[in-house]
Amino acid sequence: MTGPAVDSDAEAMAKNHLAQLNVGRLRYPFGSGEAEEFIAALDPINALVDRAPGFVWRLTGVGGKDSAAIDPDEDLVTNLTVWESREAMWEFTYRAEHREFLQRRREWFQPQNEASTVLWWIPAGHIPTPLEGRDRLFRLRESGPTPEAFSFGQHFEPVTTQLAAL
Repeated sequence: MTGPAVDSDAEAMAKNHLAQLNVGRLRYPFGSGEAEEFIAALDPINALVDRAPGFVWRLTGVGGKDSAAIDPDEDLVTNLTVWESREAMWEFTYRAEHREFLQRRREWFQPQNEASTVLWWIPAGHIPTPLEGRDRLFRLRESGPTPEAFSFGQHFEPVTTQLAAL
C-alpha cells in the first residue's frame, strides 16, 4: 500500500491557467483626440500579446475593436486574458515591449484608489467571462488577496490535488 499521491508543481500548472482582468477609466472621452494615441496603440500591443510565449487567450471583438472591451459610454477599458503561468504573464507585462506601454498608463487612465487588476487560477481550457472577472475583482477589493482573487504582489499558486491511493 502506498501513501497519497501529490501532483507535482509542473502537473498542477499544466492543469491550470492564470486568468487576468484589469480595468481602467480613460482620462479623456473615448473618441477624443487625447485618447487616440492609446486607441492606436492597442492593435500593435495585441499583436505582441498574441505572439507572447505562454499566452493562451484574450477577450476580443467587444466595442468594435479587436482588443480590449471598450465601453464608449463609460470611457472604461477592460482587458481579460489567460496565460499558461504567472511567469509568462509577468514576462510579457513587465519585461517585454509591453512594459513601455504600461509605463505610460498614467497619461491615458484616471488614477484608481482601489485594485484595478485581479488574477485567479482556472482549469486549462476554461474561458473566463467579463462577469467572472468582475466578480473576482470585487472579491479582491472586498477581502484582499485570497487563492480565488489575488495580485502580482500577493499571489497564490494553483492548488495541487491529493489523490488517495487505493
